[in-house]
Amino acid sequence: MNYDFDLFVIGAGSGGVRAARFAAGYGARVAVAESRYLGGTCVNVGCVPKKLLVYGAHFSEDFEQASGFGWSLGGAQFDWSTLIGNKNREIQRLNGIYRNLLVNSGVTLLEGHARLLDDHSVELDGQRYSAKHILIATGGWPYIPDFPGCKHAINSNQAFFLEQLPKRVLVVGGGYIAVEFASIFQGLGAETSLLYRGELFLRGFDGAVRRHLREELSKRGMDLQFNSDITRIDKQADGSLLATLQDGRVLATDCVFYATGRRPMLDDLGLENTAVALNEKGYIQVDEHFQTSSPSILAVGDVIGRVQLTPVALAEGMAVARRLFKPDEYRGVDYQTIPTAVFSLPNIGTVGLTEEQARAAGHQVKVYESRFRPMKLTLTESQERTLMKLVVDADSDRVLGCHMVGPEAGEIVQGLAVALKAGATKQVFDDTIGVHPTAAEEFVTMRAPVAS
Repeated sequence: MNYDFDLFVIGAGSGGVRAARFAAGYGARVAVAESRYLGGTCVNVGCVPKKLLVYGAHFSEDFEQASGFGWSLGGAQFDWSTLIGNKNREIQRLNGIYRNLLVNSGVTLLEGHARLLDDHSVELDGQRYSAKHILIATGGWPYIPDFPGCKHAINSNQAFFLEQLPKRVLVVGGGYIAVEFASIFQGLGAETSLLYRGELFLRGFDGAVRRHLREELSKRGMDLQFNSDITRIDKQADGSLLATLQDGRVLATDCVFYATGRRPMLDDLGLENTAVALNEKGYIQVDEHFQTSSPSILAVGDVIGRVQLTPVALAEGMAVARRLFKPDEYRGVDYQTIPTAVFSLPNIGTVGLTEEQARAAGHQVKVYESRFRPMKLTLTESQERTLMKLVVDADSDRVLGCHMVGPEAGEIVQGLAVALKAGATKQVFDDTIGVHPTAAEEFVTMRAPVAS
């Protein structure tokens, strides 16, 4: 059978672009279809713009703390439109880089909505293309539940393009997107409430991390409302919103931001014309080689709902390209000890098992914990404290998990991820000489386990 392409990729986000570029580099004839924007969620409405907004939000603290170091500032003013304008320019630049990466690697870029016609063909703008392999990398999309007045709420996509910074914001959700955006709005000067229907946010993170962040956000004046849920939103004549809660309370706000989950982006994809099956949560079902129930169709990234992180999608895209076109270099994706950061203020960095996961897996656990006021803050009024925690297997002495809440947690945990991947023991941590004076050295100077 003569196909137009060896690989046809639907979606030019992290996973799709990586698979396409490497497959083309291995000599395959590759096409990528994208109907929205190059670079996917991460570049356009995810990690990149979010981190830029987090940097922006952090300056309010820097200005407050500067006087302790002898700096006197005039009244600092923040302008939302400048930040958003500069952010948009940077995203446009990155879109251009993604375009060049694809085109220069010999990939055919098709800008339009691709729809599957069968297990080997795709239609785009009335044109039909055949392919030996098809890769679905269409990603995820924010999801707002259906309830009276839900149309007045915004999602994370819309938050990046607000015309102005709302004076009062109500953030709904308990995942990392909710926590990060609450920190952004709060840091930029909005009166911020975070509402979550559970007992405590960041389910799945280490208990000490969750509790520590709750304390720190409360110290900063954020209004945290747990065990709460919105039943309706009503828009007032002046444009403000009234959110009615389950317990009958009514909160007045200018913006309700929902970060209550994401769904796989399968709209009008034509899956019904193929043998592709979905799992019970609605994501595309794949085996360990990212193959769907149709042998010619593969899927990677957020659309398979495994670990929804950019570097994971990159690793999955790379694995697909190698398995199909460079099998001698193929390695599967290892989902153990994936480091991750939450860019709340303060940041969270974590790698490996939480204390709860380690105990549930049957490990005898030793826990090392340190809480301290960072050196930078000793000349300031700030009472922020940093948390560092090691979870160690008592029998083998192997470090199972590292967790941190504090400045630059993501930067610090990246290095520790290498140690955990290499199987480092607590003895190795103890024998490592610290960099002084840094916060990071605390990870190699914790000597006494805390009483469990």
